[in-house]
Amino acid sequence: MDTVLLLKAAVMGLVEGLTEFLPISSTGHLILAGALLGFDDDKAKVFDIAIQTGAILAVIIVYWQKISSTVRALPRHADAQRFALNVFIAFVPAVILGLLFGKAIKANLFTPAVVATTFIIGGFIILWAERRPASKVRIHEVEDMRGRDALKVGLVQCLAMIPGTSRSGATIIGGMVLGMSRKAATDFSFYLAIPTLIGAGAYSLYKERALLSWADAPMFAVGLLFSFLSAWVCVRWLLKFISTNSFEVFAWYRIVFGLVVLGTSYSGLVTWAA
Repeated sequence: MDTVLLLKAAVMGLVEGLTEFLPISSTGHLILAGALLGFDDDKAKVFDIAIQTGAILAVIIVYWQKISSTVRALPRHADAQRFALNVFIAFVPAVILGLLFGKAIKANLFTPAVVATTFIIGGFIILWAERRPASKVRIHEVEDMRGRDALKVGLVQCLAMIPGTSRSGATIIGGMVLGMSRKAATDFSFYLAIPTLIGAGAYSLYKERALLSWADAPMFAVGLLFSFLSAWVCVRWLLKFISTNSFEVFAWYRIVFGLVVLGTSYSGLVTWAA
């Protein structure tokens, strides 16, 4: 296996893990990083989706106590059943819309210009959400959610099909606007990520299996490893960060980074895409 290719896989894994659960769009960063590294062919697009599984493994480990206790309680306790049902309800909209529009979105919107624009728009939305008059928090813990709350979060998650939007940003900020506490919205975003990203990765690998061979295994293994390690660090840090901070710093990051991408692209200073 080409050493340079493995290094690229490691970099892409780091980018995925560090950005997947922050409201700054992992897909957007992977598109931009792939453009800079020349790692943006059809196989690379499958790789980008598949290595999300490494990031999800980090979430499973961090939340293992809650996940394992819920699974054990499913046959007997209504609270565990309601929680699992809410995750499923929130998961369904992304499945339906992804199957209907996923191919068209990838063909037309996976470009640096679109990513940079949605970075900026998303940044202003986060600023608006954080600075709007405080509304009454109805949901302090994920166990307090009802089915219609989960459905609303699931519909908001579908906005992340547009690259640069951020799945975690859409679900966390959307959840807060819908009356969830910052912690509840963040926790539910992480739980919802488990079926969403594992499903997307498995579907992509199956659909594009003709592009892959066993020779690609080292590349995927390196990407998964670095995705897992960086996501594990990032998730633990984010859970501490949100206890005393807002998401405004990520909003300003999105706006500045989006402007830099647009500026360097139009000036010709950086070739973000072939």
